[in-house]
Amino acid sequence: MTSPASGTPVPPGPVPIGPAKGTPQPLLAAQGLTRTFGVGGLGHRRHLYAVDEATFEVGSAEIVALVGESGSGKSTIARLLARVYAPTAGDIWFQGVPLARLRSRADVLGYRAAVPMVFQDPFSSLNPAYRVSHGIIRGLKLHRPDVPAPDRLAEAARVLEAVGLTPGREVLHRYPYELSGGQRQRVGFAQALAYKPKVILADEPVSMLDISIRIGLLNVMARLRDDEGVSLLYITHDIASARYVADRMMVMYAGRIVESGPVEEVLGNPRHPYTQLLVAAVPDPRAELAVTAEMTKGEPPKVIDPVPGCRFADRCPLAREVCRRVTPPLLELQPGIQTACHVAADDVGRGEESAGGPVGSVQRQDLLLAAGRDPGQPERDRDPGDGPPA
Repeated sequence: MTSPASGTPVPPGPVPIGPAKGTPQPLLAAQGLTRTFGVGGLGHRRHLYAVDEATFEVGSAEIVALVGESGSGKSTIARLLARVYAPTAGDIWFQGVPLARLRSRADVLGYRAAVPMVFQDPFSSLNPAYRVSHGIIRGLKLHRPDVPAPDRLAEAARVLEAVGLTPGREVLHRYPYELSGGQRQRVGFAQALAYKPKVILADEPVSMLDISIRIGLLNVMARLRDDEGVSLLYITHDIASARYVADRMMVMYAGRIVESGPVEEVLGNPRHPYTQLLVAAVPDPRAELAVTAEMTKGEPPKVIDPVPGCRFADRCPLAREVCRRVTPPLLELQPGIQTACHVAADDVGRGEESAGGPVGSVQRQDLLLAAGRDPGQPERDRDPGDGPPA
């Protein structure tokens, strides 16, 4: 099954993204990734596009944040990468090898060891009937048979201490009910680390934790990247935590990736109107309390048998006629920065950046005014040591 037709092609200017010659091969990459679910009964069968033509990559030793509102398809992407779901269309590559070629049990186990997943709920992801040691040592037997049996306990203690659970040998003998939510989530990261992973899929790992202990888990993720060389796909709806820990950010809306780039660039100078409204919606104690018509207008996105056109058009204050009839592709507007937006692509085509001011600066001012924010007020610099705000 293919994605809905995109309509008339976009005029030349920015180019569709793709691997550039001479660039390092990404660890994990997806091209045109699509996943649909059938809804309705016989005779009225329709298709819900949970993920629609997602193209992205995760490089070595980096944290990529995948952000968006609930229902945008973030967790579905994680499950596709973890092979919990099979893609309806599109391809996934791991270290240059298509996942479709993984047929044998050994190949599948090798991939799942290299790309493990840490789940959102720390209270249901551990078996309450077993001690902490059970899950880690069982994983070592399955995914790292080269570790001798006498050394497994020491390796399990090592990975626990690597995520901040000390002394590791003591924690191994505890049951999950003896641990706090933050400690249980650290055990989840320890289990993933025990497999010598290349990429960890972290599906909203801090969303169910108290705000006072989230920073500890974010620091664990940063240490895994810096000390162990592990990459992470960090799925979250919390822009502040993504800004604190991530190197790059991808923004999803209604199953499609609408913007991607370095995290400070995406948040400091967002090109897509949806990203601009997300940033404008972050609570600011200096701004007056206001909810404007621009922030509440429009209908929810149509993801069941969607028609061509931008999914955000009905809610976008800057939408044009072309936005409602042509699906914008994800284009590289500047090196390393991709956006799926006709308005932003037209800005680049007209050379607004060289004429003075960042791309889409006029449109961004309009959106900030619609959100009740002062476009002339600079964002406060944040010290990473302060951690993400509540």
